[in-house]
This record gives sequence, C-alpha cells and structure tokens, in this order.
Amino acid sequence: MDAYGKGDPPGPALAQVIPLNVNRPPEPERNPLERALAGGLSFLRRRISGEYEVDEFGFDPDLNASVLLPLARLLYDHWFRVELHGLENVPEHGGALLVANHSGTVPLDAVMLQVGLHDTVERNLRLLGADLVYQVPFLAHLARKSGHTLACPQDADRMLRQGELVGVFPEGFKGVGKPFGERYRLQRFGRGGFVATALRAGVPIIPCSVVGAEEIYPKIADLRPVARLLGLPYFPVTPTWPLLGPLGMVPLPSKWMIRFGEPIRLEEHGPEQADDPMVVFDLTDRIRETIQHQLYDLLLRRGPAFF
Repeated sequence: MDAYGKGDPPGPALAQVIPLNVNRPPEPERNPLERALAGGLSFLRRRISGEYEVDEFGFDPDLNASVLLPLARLLYDHWFRVELHGLENVPEHGGALLVANHSGTVPLDAVMLQVGLHDTVERNLRLLGADLVYQVPFLAHLARKSGHTLACPQDADRMLRQGELVGVFPEGFKGVGKPFGERYRLQRFGRGGFVATALRAGVPIIPCSVVGAEEIYPKIADLRPVARLLGLPYFPVTPTWPLLGPLGMVPLPSKWMIRFGEPIRLEEHGPEQADDPMVVFDLTDRIRETIQHQLYDLLLRRGPAFF
C-alpha cells in the first residue's frame, strides 16, 4: 500500500528544490565608515519621523546610544583603555543601586561607567546628579537626555522600583574636587541617604571602585575667589589648566580600572529601618570601607598610572 491508499495512482514526482543562494558569494561587509554613515542616516530618519521615545525623567535612549555614547567610547577604548572587573556582580535586570567613588576634577568617571555597563551588560546606568548640574541650561538638558536625573530620594526611588540600575556618588563635589595629594582617599559619604533609599526600595547595593580618574586632571591648587565669583564649588589649577588654555582641557591618558564588588543584600533589613540612623550609618560605613579596600587592590594591580 502506498502513501495514497491502495489502488490510488501515484502522484507526480516531487520537483527537486535548488536553493537560490547556491554558489552565491557572500555579501562583503561594510567598512566602518559605511556603517557609521548608514547609522547616522538611520538616526536622522528616526528623529525627523519622531520614531523615538523619551521617558518621564527626560532620558532619550536613542540619542544616548546613537550619539552620546559613541563619542564617549573614543575616550573609553582608546584613551583611557578601561578594564572592567566583577561584571558578574552587576544584575542583568531588576533594580539595583550602584555606589561609586568620585574623582577627576571633571567628572568623566560617571560617563565611563555608563559606557562600560551599556557595552558589556547592556544596561543603562541612570546617574543621580548634583543640583549644580541642573542649574546650567545646556548641561542640564544634555544630562537628562543621557539618563541622569536630580539626586533626590523621590526620583531615585521611582527609578529603582521601575527596575532601573541607578548610580550615585556619595562623595559629591568633595570627591571630584579634592587635591591630587589626597587621591584615592575617600571623602565623607554624607548622611547615608543612598542607603535609606535602597532600604525603602528593597534593592541591593553594588559597591564600585574607579581607578584612573584621579590622574586625568591633577588638581594642584584651587582659585577660590574665582570659584565664588562663578558660583562653582571650586576652580581647579592643574599642570595644564589654565596655563595652556583650551588645550589644558584635554585629559591625561591614564590607565583606568573599574571593579564592581559583590552586591550587599538588604533582605534582612526591612524598609522601616531606613529611618533608623544606626542601621543607615552602619551600612554606609561598611560600603565606604568596601570601596576603599577595592581601590587599594586596583591600584596595586594597575601599577603605573600611564602605562
């Protein structure tokens, strides 16, 4: 009995199917310039047609990934030669608070962290910025477009509960503006507001240490009268600025290493303990000591700053 049943005539012979791409040479890969041009045209098309989204905090993922990060990536890959360690400690999804040291006179460490996490674990780091950032019109707009927002508990809590990876620098301007002689010595971590925020949101805290930023603009003096006149927390003097004018703004090509420590889980602490000063201060000191030890370890591993 055949497949059609007893007595049924056989059907027509099946035609042999020949793939259309047999012996077809592979399409040549586009060179980097062609890829960049194609990406740029695609970006312009999306902007003109309105095919992009901006979230409630002003974050524009399309602009960030297509324009801002590629510019910062030039420094990340070729100038600072950043190495990341401990990426397994960064969750692939869900809310978490990344706490890092802050330094460099000009806070490029924040941007390098964004590039590294975007390119490796494919997460956008939502950074909390100081008030001064949002008092400068163009800088405020650019910061929000790149994913930053004002460092206030309400915004941080909303983002963490939405499953975002949020970054904070508890040292603030005390860290980023400290003199070169105090490099890699952590400043005071404030009153621990970031710990209280993590406790209320029920998310882990990831201690992060950045080595390399201290050497990009070695601050050897501070012109305080000029800083007061301009409304700035400090006005730095470095070996190249302001002596060399605009050329002095080029950062020195130090070697960077960034380490993400083991997450500090807060399950044993309930949200109500966010109002307990002893719990908050204890966790703050623990996180600060962890980051400081990681800095020392990274410094030993890195060796000379510029090689």
